Amino acid sequence: MTKLITDIGNWLVSSGALTVLFIFAWKYLKPVMEVKKLHAKTLQERELLGLVESLADNAVNSLVSNEAMSGHDKFKTATSLVGSTLADKGFDVDQATVEHTVQSAYEKSDLTPTVDPNEKPTTGVVISHD
Repeated sequence: MTKLITDIGNWLVSSGALTVLFIFAWKYLKPVMEVKKLHAKTLQERELLGLVESLADNAVNSLVSNEAMSGHDKFKTATSLVGSTLADKGFDVDQATVEHTVQSAYEKSDLTPTVDPNEKPTTGVVISHD
């Protein structure tokens, strides 16, 4: 039995069938492995974006009630907090992504005032056009 296995192994090596089998397996498995790698990268990016959104929401909510700071200063502080927290944890996130995420957090926050562009401003003075 051992001689038969050895003979088959020798034949596979000497005839080139083992090489053909390896090349066929590689051609089949390589695309499958690439898809799995791409899916894993996409999943990691999605998880990282979720972390960035969570940090931005927390930064915005912590700064929104600070009336001593202007909106621009709050934005700069929030982006700085999010960026430095990510850097401290070893994540490399593009600054533009951080800024867009913080802006999005400000826009969707229930704590920030919303302005209806169709609504006329109220000044407390009523003008009658009789």
